[in-house]
Amino acid sequence: MRIAVMGAMVEEVDPFLSVGEHEPLLEYFKKHDDEVYAGNTYHLAKYKDLEIVLAYSKIGKVFSALTAATMLEHFGCEMLLFTGVAGAVDPELKIGDLIAATQLCQHDLDITAFGHPHGYVPEGKVYIEPDRRLLHIAKEVAEEKGIDLKGGVIATGDQFIADPERKAWIAQTFDADAIEMEGAAVAVVCDAMNVPFFVLRAISDAADMEATFDFDEFLKHSAKVSSSFIIAMLEKINNGWKISN
Repeated sequence: MRIAVMGAMVEEVDPFLSVGEHEPLLEYFKKHDDEVYAGNTYHLAKYKDLEIVLAYSKIGKVFSALTAATMLEHFGCEMLLFTGVAGAVDPELKIGDLIAATQLCQHDLDITAFGHPHGYVPEGKVYIEPDRRLLHIAKEVAEEKGIDLKGGVIATGDQFIADPERKAWIAQTFDADAIEMEGAAVAVVCDAMNVPFFVLRAISDAADMEATFDFDEFLKHSAKVSSSFIIAMLEKINNGWKISN
């Protein structure tokens, strides 16, 4: 099986380059090939019986959709795991918490002038759900690691939200728990192509007026936590996943 492992920013993918605290992931894979395609670099490696395609997309919905589609179409990935950081909308979420998306939506998609709800376009849907089997695997990993993995709605938009009023609007309109800038775009691509996917985010800031400070301070640490979690998921997928389930 070939699996896409994806982040948005180089700082979110760099933590994949360490297993534990020091060993680079690409070194852990023993060998890898790099391929440049459509303006991005993709790392092709092996994890036991799995083929891995690792890349970061760059920030935003357009780049993340392009990267996801490339991984599925050009590289033939049969599954996509996305990880990185997000801002908290739910006040119960704290910096360092992990949240697995149970639904994803686009908070900046607005054709309400035509009578449609926020986040909806004709022939589309407001919410997209990740693969339930991957959510189950994530819960198992969390239990084994002693992590209190949260589940909830992740809202995506091409905006870095640092305005409390906008944050409150997103929370109320979409019942959102966290916000970021890529996940729902990746979800749209995977859903359209019928490819199982999973989105994990580590909370790096509170999506408020202190967002810039919090983001800079916690980005790399939070991304390391989530990347370690993805490695554990790959182990379980390698040991028992069947694409026909």
